[in-house]
Amino acid sequence: MAVFTSVTLDDLSQWIKQFPLGRALALDGISSGIENSNFFLTTERGEFVLTIFENLDFEQLPFYVQLMRHLAERGIPVPAPVPNDAGELVVALHGKPAAIVSKLDGSSQMDPQPVHCAEVGTMLARMHLAGQDFALRQPNLRGLDWWIETVPKVLPSMDAATGALLQSELAFQRDFAAGTTYADLARGPVHADLFRNNVMFVGEHLSGCFDFYFAGWDAWLFDLAVTVNDWCIDLDTGRLDTARVQALTRAYHAVRPFTDGERVAWQPMLRAAALRFWLSRLYDLYRPRAAELLTPHDPTHFERVLRERIAVPAPDLTA
Repeated sequence: MAVFTSVTLDDLSQWIKQFPLGRALALDGISSGIENSNFFLTTERGEFVLTIFENLDFEQLPFYVQLMRHLAERGIPVPAPVPNDAGELVVALHGKPAAIVSKLDGSSQMDPQPVHCAEVGTMLARMHLAGQDFALRQPNLRGLDWWIETVPKVLPSMDAATGALLQSELAFQRDFAAGTTYADLARGPVHADLFRNNVMFVGEHLSGCFDFYFAGWDAWLFDLAVTVNDWCIDLDTGRLDTARVQALTRAYHAVRPFTDGERVAWQPMLRAAALRFWLSRLYDLYRPRAAELLTPHDPTHFERVLRERIAVPAPDLTA
C-alpha cells in the first residue's frame, strides 16, 4: 500500500453520499506497501479503509472484491466490501477504480512466535477450502507468465552473477511447472501476499487478514510457501525457523491434509515464492513509480531467501 493518488475530505464530500456511511470525518494515508493508494477513512458510521487501485482495472477488480465478500460470508475474517446505493462494490474516484471495505480490529504481529504461526496456518487452510466454490476465475497476475515477461526488463540493471541466478531459477521454475507434479497440485483462489503486515491479531488470536489485491487462481501450496517465507524466517538471513514452520504447516494440515504430490513439490514452491517477490522488488526498484509516502522494499532480502531455499532443505510438511 502507498499513496499515488491524493484525496482530501473535500473530494469525498459528494462522492461518499452514494454509500450508507454518513459523512466522511477523517482521512489518513497509509504508507506501507507499494501497489495502491490506501487511506484509513472515518465516517459517521465507523472506521473503514478506502483503496484507489493504481494498476487493476474495472474488468479485473470484481474478482478481488467478490472474493472478499465470498470469504466474509463463509466466516473467514477478511474485510467486507461496502456496496453503494446501486449495489456496486467498485466505483470511480478521480477517474480510477475505488472501493471501501470494513476495517479490521487488532494489530500486525511483526515478531511472530509458533502460536501466531499456527493461527495463520489454520486460517489459511480454512480460506482455501472456503474458496472452493467461488465462481469467478482469474489467474495469479504475478505468476510464471509475469516472471517470464519481467526478467528481461530487470536483467540490464543487474550484475552478471546475480542476473545468472535469476535466469537459472526462472529456468528451474519453468521446467518444474511443465511437469506432472506441478500440474496435479490442488488449486483455487489464493491470497498470494499473506505477509506479517497483512494479518491482524488481538493478543494471540488472529482477528483478520486483508490486502487481497494480489489474489488469483493458483496452487494452494504456492500460497502456503509465500506465507512460510515471511512468517517463519529469520529476517536477517532468510533462514527458516523449524519451530515456526512446523507450527504453521501442521496447523494447516489439520484442516486440509497435504497430498503426497504437495510434499514432493514443497521445496520447489518455496523457491518459486522467493523468486516471485525477489523479482517484483527488483522491478519496483528499477522501474519505480512516483508516489507519496512510498517506502520501497529491499530486493536483496528475497535474493537471500531464494539462495537459502536452493541450498538448504526445508522441514518436511507435517514432519
